[in-house]
Amino acid sequence: MSSYMASLSSSFTNFRSASSWFEVYAAFSTLMIILRTAVNDIVPEKLRSSIARKLESFFFPTHKPNNLVSIRINQRWDGQHGEHNELYNAASKYLPTRISETYKALRLAKLNSHKGLMLAIDANQEVIDEFEGIRYTWTLDLGSDQNADSSKSDKDPAFVLNFNEKHRDTVMKRYIPHLLATCEAMDAADMSIKIFSMAHGYWNESELCHPATLDTLALDPELKRTIVDDLDRFLKRKEFYKKVGKPWKRGYLLYGPPGTGKSSLIAAIANYLKFNVYDLELDSITSNESLMLLMRSTTSRSIIVIEDIDCNKEVHVRRRQQEDFGDTDIESVQHDDAAPEIIKVDKFTLSALLNYMDGLWSGYGEERIIIFTTNHKDKIDPALLRPGRMDMHIHLSFLRAKAFRILASNYLDIPGDQPHPLFQEIEDLLDTTDVTPAVVAEQLIRSEDPDVALDGLFKFLQEIHNSGKSRDSAETLEI
Repeated sequence: MSSYMASLSSSFTNFRSASSWFEVYAAFSTLMIILRTAVNDIVPEKLRSSIARKLESFFFPTHKPNNLVSIRINQRWDGQHGEHNELYNAASKYLPTRISETYKALRLAKLNSHKGLMLAIDANQEVIDEFEGIRYTWTLDLGSDQNADSSKSDKDPAFVLNFNEKHRDTVMKRYIPHLLATCEAMDAADMSIKIFSMAHGYWNESELCHPATLDTLALDPELKRTIVDDLDRFLKRKEFYKKVGKPWKRGYLLYGPPGTGKSSLIAAIANYLKFNVYDLELDSITSNESLMLLMRSTTSRSIIVIEDIDCNKEVHVRRRQQEDFGDTDIESVQHDDAAPEIIKVDKFTLSALLNYMDGLWSGYGEERIIIFTTNHKDKIDPALLRPGRMDMHIHLSFLRAKAFRILASNYLDIPGDQPHPLFQEIEDLLDTTDVTPAVVAEQLIRSEDPDVALDGLFKFLQEIHNSGKSRDSAETLEI
């Protein structure tokens, strides 16, 4: 370094000839190359960029680049009541992976609904991403309801992407697809299954931790094989559904007494297919519009569950409302010499649900399963039962001999090929006594000793059989 400085100094003292000027230029260029190499090797790129921005703001405080383009990615399209924006979800998953140890403002949480730590960017933090040599800047805008003049989209949380306008085509054709593809790869690598419940008109996400599998369910082996074959056939028939002009979806009705394993079967199907689950509570839906918004917010490769469809008042209100009042919403009825009686008539109708199942909206999304559950199949509106809506009706009945051995293996580790001496007597009682798998499981779980547990179950079944109890009272009999 000193030799270059000496050469540069001597050149300035003798610069009358053209060669002297060339020596000055050569020495100065060499010095700049050495300095630039040293800075690039020693100073991190993010620190260099930060210094450059601060110097620019110091010397040019009023300078604002006019070649920057901003793209706002709102959480919901068309305001707070619009459809959920999948690009927003993808950005929320992608950006935390671009956070390095140099960032100073982050959000960290450990939620009961998730197994690991949750990391997210802070609203005041810029996230720098590079793709194909191009620099992109991301910020999170949480939105605000305080500004009355702001538009609906400004009040909604959003990610803001800034980049040079000359890279517009690269952003739309390569960078955004890269972001979505990266998010899909992250979802594929994450083997956890999500369950979504309703909260204030939106879906609230948690991890499905239910351990049920099709192997451990106490079902008749033939029925279980039928269910598995139907699921496998459904997954393989994308082109078939397209060829015949039908949406790629499947409807199931699970019916039977309480305690026969309807919820466990749903969890087992989700674990088998690796599908997310949406628990749709019709009692919480107040209009057809809110129903369609929730349905449009569900994803492909998912299971939509509507439990106890026979007990849901919204499913029955359509028939009662049409018979009594036609299609008019009645808010109050004036009786003679009495104060008006306020009647709340929900605007959600069965026809909206049917329209989503096999109407014009049935093609929204693909590879979906809709599962209804009921304790009383005969109480369901016949309009729901026809093929195309509930394609397969699965009867989950009381526990019988074939399914009992699965329970015994699960709870007592008794191999199926090495039956216990009490098995035959217990199975004979099960074939003539109506008890649910939940009741038998409760008896088996009372002792870890197979002899003690099976003896207790045998006496329990004998008492039910001898007393001639009905199937409902058998479930609540206390021993």
